[in-house]
Amino acid sequence: MRRSLQAIAAIIISGFFLPLGSCLELSCIDETEAFVKAGFYSYSTKNQAVPESLTLYGLNMDSAIYNKVKLTPPALFPLNDSSVVSSFVIMINGISDTIKFQYWSYPHLISKECGYSMFHTVDTIFFTRHAIDSIAKRNYNITTSNVENISIFY
Repeated sequence: MRRSLQAIAAIIISGFFLPLGSCLELSCIDETEAFVKAGFYSYSTKNQAVPESLTLYGLNMDSAIYNKVKLTPPALFPLNDSSVVSSFVIMINGISDTIKFQYWSYPHLISKECGYSMFHTVDTIFFTRHAIDSIAKRNYNITTSNVENISIFY
């Protein structure tokens, strides 16, 4: 009788711990943030030209995105999911410009583990022309893929 009570107790105790050990920890390994990806090019040669110094911060954002750094392209511009406009101050080699993106956002399922992310479609880009000569739109769809969206010629 004592042996059967021990067996029943062991089964009940293992019944509590078995589900805990059988659950797989699912983790998200996919990129979940959609950024505007910008490459930098020389206006005169049309070749890629990384700025010596890059400072980038968003208007109405808490902190700088890049602060006087030597950049490894692409530069990543975070768009505000709850707005249709995001504006940035960009300083290329000490010369300031502003870039304003007009866009619309939509939810996109990344995966079951990662959930949803907000993707964007850029309508219009406005910019000043102090250091920047022109901006070429390469891909209007802002997603998590590693695709250059804009080319900044300076």
